Amino acid sequence: MSRERVAAGRGGGLRRVFGRYPALSRALSAIVAGVLLFGSFPPRPWWFLAPIGIAVLTLTVRGANRLRGGFGYGFLAGLGFFVPLLPWTGIYVGPVPWLALSTTCAVYVGLFGLLVRLLCSLPVWPLWVALAWTTTEWIRSSFPFGGFPWGRLAFGQADGWYLPLAMVGGTPLIGFAVALTGAAAAAAVLRVMSRTSAGSGDSTTMSDNEPESSAAVATAAGSRTSRLGTAALAVTLVIMPLTGLILRSALPGPDDGDRMVTVAAIQGSVPRLGLDFNAQRRAVLDNHVRRTEELAHAVAQGEVRKPDIVIWPENSSDIDPLRNADAAALISRASEQIGAPILVGAVLVNSDHTTTNSVIVWNGAAGPGERHDKKIIQPFGEYLPMRSFFRLFSDYADRAGYFVPGSGSGAVRADGAEIGVATCYEVAFDRAFRDSMHAGAQLLAVPTNNATFGDSEMTYQQLAMSRVRAVEHGRALVVAATSGVSAIIGADGAVQQETTKFVPAALVAELPLRSSTTPATRFGPTPELLAVIMTVAAVVAAILRRRTPHAETTPDDGAVVDQRVV
Repeated sequence: MSRERVAAGRGGGLRRVFGRYPALSRALSAIVAGVLLFGSFPPRPWWFLAPIGIAVLTLTVRGANRLRGGFGYGFLAGLGFFVPLLPWTGIYVGPVPWLALSTTCAVYVGLFGLLVRLLCSLPVWPLWVALAWTTTEWIRSSFPFGGFPWGRLAFGQADGWYLPLAMVGGTPLIGFAVALTGAAAAAAVLRVMSRTSAGSGDSTTMSDNEPESSAAVATAAGSRTSRLGTAALAVTLVIMPLTGLILRSALPGPDDGDRMVTVAAIQGSVPRLGLDFNAQRRAVLDNHVRRTEELAHAVAQGEVRKPDIVIWPENSSDIDPLRNADAAALISRASEQIGAPILVGAVLVNSDHTTTNSVIVWNGAAGPGERHDKKIIQPFGEYLPMRSFFRLFSDYADRAGYFVPGSGSGAVRADGAEIGVATCYEVAFDRAFRDSMHAGAQLLAVPTNNATFGDSEMTYQQLAMSRVRAVEHGRALVVAATSGVSAIIGADGAVQQETTKFVPAALVAELPLRSSTTPATRFGPTPELLAVIMTVAAVVAAILRRRTPHAETTPDDGAVVDQRVV
């Protein structure tokens, strides 16, 4: 048998399998869609995979016969997305937390699949699909236990064309634009397939002297509507990414601002990685003191500009400097030698034996000044909700911390500058820097400790979040990490300087303080809430439409959509 016939036989066999088991092909397609979404996230620069992933997922879900099928395929896509995105969550505690969190996040993508299956019968359905994605991201970022925004589409777009949209509508607008591009691409594919199918079918002709029937009139009207729909899809596919490119010219320049300050970020590194990195808490503090004093020596030698503000990472002093005189003396000495206040990431012990994750402005011999107590703390890490219940399932329950959330404005004053602080996990949440901006933040800082997540992709994912936040609020941003990656980020989202991982380092840069605000800062959560309201209204309309006596509905792409409820 020839190779050609063998190949044809194999291909035909696959086609027969997928034709006989369409659910299998759709399940595989859903997983591929999730993997494409994962591929759009750092450290990979393939941001353009995100709209392709949404397009594949939309096409897959539309092929489901029932709503529960839409949920199921969406859930599979969620597993394909989150399982490879979040392995760092279980790097030192085993696969159970990682897989449990990934499965929980996949449920929200399943909800998106259900909504797509419901909303695709409506006119201009790509719009409702994009709004549904925005809504499900909002739900996942809010519930339960304060939500988990990791993996929002926007955080994969730090190197992409959509990034400048953050200055207009923040992460919700970026996610909406990416989803709308993908949904429009799916609609375009369906339109092409519909026309191809229609073109290959039988056609009838009308006699020249036969009067035009009402059916012909309807066909002509449908043709005009189809052309308008095609034009709208084409415009959407072009406008969404190009709008971001056009807005790039409106982003602030690296020196645009009210005045300049020199800021240093210290990366002291840690003795070892893992959950018990802070078993050598004194060594971690010593590392950051030593690297600051080395920077002070370089300043004295004229090798580097003297900083006005120094930023240490989260957990740089896990010895409470408000209770421990030795730790306080070390920090004071480092601040005096560098001749600048230090933002110290410290763990403070409260009178009830709970702890607070804080950033303290330490002013040399004068000691502690203003501080930011981390307000959004990490469930199952910094604290454990329902500890007695989860203790039944894992011995690691007792390894979760006893941190309590703080309160405050989210900003601290150092050397006359208002600095907005989002500590590590907080940077994933829209509300963290919104509070800082309302308090008048002129510069943003993300002190973080990535040592507990080893040599994983987590640090690059968090760096991308920081870049999005810089553009969203039009502020320069400093990332100070214990073990890397530390970075200096401009208000345009560009990384101006960065360190390598696991190497002690100091970054020094002149950065502008700004008082102007972006539309995203001024609008706050309003656009996202409007998207949620519009999605709810569309769901109600779709449910009412399904209860009509008609068994089928033809949406604006010409495809027939099954209206069965379950």
